[in-house]
Amino acid sequence: MIRILTLAALAGATLSAPALAEGDPAAGEKVFNKCKACHMVGDNAQNRVGPQLNGIVGRPVSAVEDFKYSDASHEAAAGGMVWTEENLAAYLADPRKFMPGNKMSFAGLRKAQEVADVIAYLKQY
Repeated sequence: MIRILTLAALAGATLSAPALAEGDPAAGEKVFNKCKACHMVGDNAQNRVGPQLNGIVGRPVSAVEDFKYSDASHEAAAGGMVWTEENLAAYLADPRKFMPGNKMSFAGLRKAQEVADVIAYLKQY
């Protein structure tokens, strides 16, 4: 029952995600400073408190080896969820609402442009 509710919530969050603005990778690099305490990207990126984010756009959820994901993340992965730009946008805006029970403590990026910029930045890796 919990799994069905979680998948329904994920589907609703995905369908209600706002249209993505055009992102600026250079601006996204600056916004990514908010993420660096827990995540790495680029050459030699390693898992920290959060998984490394190389190849995140288009990658299935919970796909980084040697990272201990939350049960909520594993349930999303079992349902076939992929980190599309739309899913990332919804997650980055409000991680707890998008995936209740996930381990990310960050409250989210409140500005849609910052979300788009971070996604543009991450797409480079």
